[in-house]
Amino acid sequence: MQHDHDNTAERTAEKHREIQDQQDRRDEAKSDQKSSDKGGPQTGAREQPTPPMPAQKLEKPGLERDLELKPQFLAPDYKGSGKLEGMAAIITGGDSGIGRAVSVLFAREGADVAIVYLNEHEDAKETCHHVESEGRRCILISGDVKDSEFCRSAVEQAVNAFGKLDILVNNAAFQEHADSLLDLTDERFDETMRTNIYGYFYMARAALPHMKEGSAIINSGSVTGLRGQPQLLDYSTTKGAIHAFTMSLAANLAEKGIRVNAVAPGPVWTPLNPADQTPEKIESFGSKTALKRPAQPEELSPAYVFLASPVCSSFITGLVLPVTGSPGS
Repeated sequence: MQHDHDNTAERTAEKHREIQDQQDRRDEAKSDQKSSDKGGPQTGAREQPTPPMPAQKLEKPGLERDLELKPQFLAPDYKGSGKLEGMAAIITGGDSGIGRAVSVLFAREGADVAIVYLNEHEDAKETCHHVESEGRRCILISGDVKDSEFCRSAVEQAVNAFGKLDILVNNAAFQEHADSLLDLTDERFDETMRTNIYGYFYMARAALPHMKEGSAIINSGSVTGLRGQPQLLDYSTTKGAIHAFTMSLAANLAEKGIRVNAVAPGPVWTPLNPADQTPEKIESFGSKTALKRPAQPEELSPAYVFLASPVCSSFITGLVLPVTGSPGS
């Protein structure tokens, strides 16, 4: 069965590369204006990189190990205090980016972590190493969240490993820009929809029978789902759907005592964007925020801890929490 899931994951990764190649060919015919914006204020516990970012292009699905500028995910100034002690979590897209940072802080707060990912095996192993370095158990589950049977199997593997399931973080995503609606084929639109919203639905449905009063579901939304984004028509659509799914599911599960919330990040330095945009655009990535820089994953992960922990957010459900580096939503 796992061999079938591995084959499906490899086919999906190849499909993502084909979509990327098609868009890259379109982009080659256009000249992109480089942004002159540089620098940005520092507001956190340690200094974070500011534009210009490295002008780099990654092949999908995008590996964190290949980024010239490594994302900051360890949050060395964050001190754990047992907010998730004895809990078990599943994090999709947990191999890199926001998912990696969340995995580390969940472990620091006392949770065992199951990392669900496509086929980025080396990134996943690195994340697992950091979880185990925090003194918690970690398992790796490779497959495609578009497949409802895989989602059911992934949940079963996590429950079998940890004996319980308290937290689900839906975070896996597919993104590829397009300048025109006419560039979006049926197949491409379907790939984005099925990964970003069907995958969330499948994972939540598979997890629900194992969750109990006090459990939590956290979905990764996006500022694009709040404001729209002209070059991310399909991606923004799915993120808006995720926000609506979050609020609807929160109301649906309230009587069961299961809280459902979402985090809506602005631009974050992860493999997702260098595996999408041109190197020229990546140089100015995040410069249009009020803080004039992208977030680092470690600046997002505490929000997930907050929403996962019944100590912190027991009276919060149906929230879409913007973490965008700019005022307002």
